Amino acid sequence: MSSRVGSLLIIGFEGTVAPPDVLARIAAGRIGGVCLFTRNLGSFAEIAALVTSLQAAVPSGDPPLVVSIDQEGGRVQRIRAPLTLWPPMATVAARGDEDYTTAVGRAIGEEVAAFGFNVDYAPVLDVRTNPVNDVIGDRAFGTDAAGAAAQALAFWRGLEASGVRGCGKHFPGHGDTALDSHLELPRVVHPELRLREVELAPFRTAVKAGVPMIMTAHVVYPAIDPRPATMSHRWLTEILRGEMGFQGVILSDDLDMKAVADGFVMEDVVRDAFLAGCDAFLACRSPEIQARAEAALERLVTDDPKARARFTDSDQRMRGFRASLRGAAAPNAHTTLAAKKPAHDALAARAKG
Repeated sequence: MSSRVGSLLIIGFEGTVAPPDVLARIAAGRIGGVCLFTRNLGSFAEIAALVTSLQAAVPSGDPPLVVSIDQEGGRVQRIRAPLTLWPPMATVAARGDEDYTTAVGRAIGEEVAAFGFNVDYAPVLDVRTNPVNDVIGDRAFGTDAAGAAAQALAFWRGLEASGVRGCGKHFPGHGDTALDSHLELPRVVHPELRLREVELAPFRTAVKAGVPMIMTAHVVYPAIDPRPATMSHRWLTEILRGEMGFQGVILSDDLDMKAVADGFVMEDVVRDAFLAGCDAFLACRSPEIQARAEAALERLVTDDPKARARFTDSDQRMRGFRASLRGAAAPNAHTTLAAKKPAHDALAARAKG
């Protein structure tokens, strides 16, 4: 089983070249995907070569590897110059033009697809209701639920039209937190009715629209569960799967984030999140956390028949999702992207009026 449980991990690593152990784990089916950051991104040719090497390591007959990135625009844009520098999505959405937002989503998708990325962790589905919430802030598409949902889903349609799969985040809503879950464990203390009317509304819309992947929030909502949403059966299985009918991949936010890494035993986080309904886990930096997560899943699936059934479900969802992905970039992608850059620059400039 050890050659399979790791397929639920989407990992990060250091450097602009894939480490040999990462390639070996991909070849053994022990990694389902990678997430690349600025630390991994060199020249266009270097990024394309990195992505090609990752996909080349996938065993014959297996679906493409998830090769993912956070390319939202604004301050969360991992690949910047010489690409178009996109404004934050709050600025894009402020035009109130869904066709424009769709065009921006498609352009961003075309840019990352040229490097071989097949998943972009966007759009943000959080509603910015707390003006001092800097971790989300202008990453959100709006300050009211209906407007944020409409604009975020317009962006997602464009992204999908480019051939890049999107991921809605951060369920059930990170927009009214005052703390950054990269550093601390935030709490949102609104009553359940308010959470359902505001925070959950864009996610309901996203599920109906067919968003294929939703990322959890390492946030506590005491009105629903005293545990972080990532570890909550109530949030993930009863509400997201049961009430909303979501059938796609539930992905944890990064296990390296201090909201969970500092306050909980990592093996407990992975066990509880998996049993709560997480299908896959981001582990973006620490090799130790990656190893502990894989080992925890291995023990759980070996010892617990219910966990084995859960693994079968999650494995099927991940394999189905991966089967929908593109592999490495086309050989002429660099030339095509360069030809589109003037139009993309003009599109970005329109956001300012």
